[in-house]
Amino acid sequence: MLRRALPWAWVILIPLVPLIDRNQSHINFLADAGAFMLLALGLNIVVGFAGLLDLGYAAFFAIGSYAYAMLASPQFGIHVPFWVMLFVASAIAAVFGILLGAPTLRLRGDYLAIVTLGFGEIVPQTFLNLSKYTNGPNGISSLDQPTFFGFAFGFNPVPYFYLMLALIALAIWVANNLRDSRLGRAWMAIREDELAAKHMGINTTTAKLAAFALGASFSGLAGVAYASKLQLVSPDEFQFSVSVLILSMLVLGGMGSILGVVVGSFLLSLINNLVLPQATGIAHSIGLNVDFTNYRFMLYGVILVAAMLFRPEGLIPSRQRRAELRASLADPTLVERENVEYSQATL
Repeated sequence: MLRRALPWAWVILIPLVPLIDRNQSHINFLADAGAFMLLALGLNIVVGFAGLLDLGYAAFFAIGSYAYAMLASPQFGIHVPFWVMLFVASAIAAVFGILLGAPTLRLRGDYLAIVTLGFGEIVPQTFLNLSKYTNGPNGISSLDQPTFFGFAFGFNPVPYFYLMLALIALAIWVANNLRDSRLGRAWMAIREDELAAKHMGINTTTAKLAAFALGASFSGLAGVAYASKLQLVSPDEFQFSVSVLILSMLVLGGMGSILGVVVGSFLLSLINNLVLPQATGIAHSIGLNVDFTNYRFMLYGVILVAAMLFRPEGLIPSRQRRAELRASLADPTLVERENVEYSQATL
């Protein structure tokens, strides 16, 4: 009974955080962390559900952010309302997800990772070089701020906190329903054995394109919300390191686990935005000239190696993922024997 009530307790308590903690920097951190939770939930569809390794996910984040910057700023004199741009940018990112997915349908594993990595490098460089439209390295500033029934968000982090909370709740609801749907089961079949899934009658082409499109659409939402909060979009915010960070959130929390992804993204955001800067401040106060933020990627590497060694299924794995790993560890030849038996049965 207590285990069932605990998640609902969190649902009730989290919206009360700004009323309990009046520290604006803490609320600002939670709002920023919410954007990366959205990104991690989107990448979880591609990597966790469908098993398609994407190393360029930050590209869709950039596309969503720049879509808002171009259509809701003085740059071109266009001011599409924020709430409309949430859906517009999400749709634009989804279209680019399909454009990325279409030529990579035959690729798996390392080959798919390399192609997505290239896409992730091309997009920020494209925005950097289109200086006539994007102001190059200076980016686009003075973006339109959201308003809600006449209330302007301004630079107060509290409205953005509730905005991110609502978008995360929407993303969790969508991801949960997708996971339990026919499409979600098709993704998991493709993740385990694409050839077997195809023989079972699953349209792997449509399923994989849907994974790329839906995963990218989440980044469109995050891009609009994050850009409107920062009031600035520049290519430096969408480097390869962002894709690595989001993927690390999945691995740490548990790929395929919605709750695990939320927890993993929060923990890494906490380390990245609060723990390391505060540790640097403490070091400077005692006379040590060291900046711990410069070692964040080394720390990510240590965390990932430790997770792979001691808890490969993640902190909060899905039931299916936990069962698969336990079975493979108990009998390393189990998966290979099952594939051989299936191949023999289909001959």
